[in-house]
Amino acid sequence: MRVLGIDPGTAVMGYGVVERGAGRPCRLLECGTLTTGARDPLPSRLRVLHDGVTALIARHTPDAVAVESAFYGKNVRTTVVLSHARGVILLAAEMAGVEIAEYSPAVIKKTVVGRGAAMKAQVGYMVAQLLRLKAPPSPSDAADGVAVAITHLMMMPQRLALPHQIAASR
Repeated sequence: MRVLGIDPGTAVMGYGVVERGAGRPCRLLECGTLTTGARDPLPSRLRVLHDGVTALIARHTPDAVAVESAFYGKNVRTTVVLSHARGVILLAAEMAGVEIAEYSPAVIKKTVVGRGAAMKAQVGYMVAQLLRLKAPPSPSDAADGVAVAITHLMMMPQRLALPHQIAASR
């Protein structure tokens, strides 16, 4: 299974493409960031993100796109702008017909690090350990995107078992 993981942002969007085959460990295919001009109008920035995600999907043909869900912070404006970025990411995946999964920041950190309140450096370190990399992906936004992809791959057995668990409990 191949997963495109995305850490959304309007200035810097981190991404990682991770693949896991039957009986094989996860391996990193690509990671990086999409950046937009800080002074560009929001619609222009959203187009850059949409075009970038569309190109990543076309290049890697992932089985799923996993996205960090929005969290409500102290700054409402930041949350609203982040939601715009998430919207164009979700639209690109939907238009490509790719499965979409969303995970909260706490779930991603707990899955990758073992602690929902982990720091960015800890996430990067564990991404490197899990993928047997010499160093964490850089910048940290890219490492976060990879962590989202790893989370989806690690959660897959639970997601697949859920419908069976519901049916068995009836």
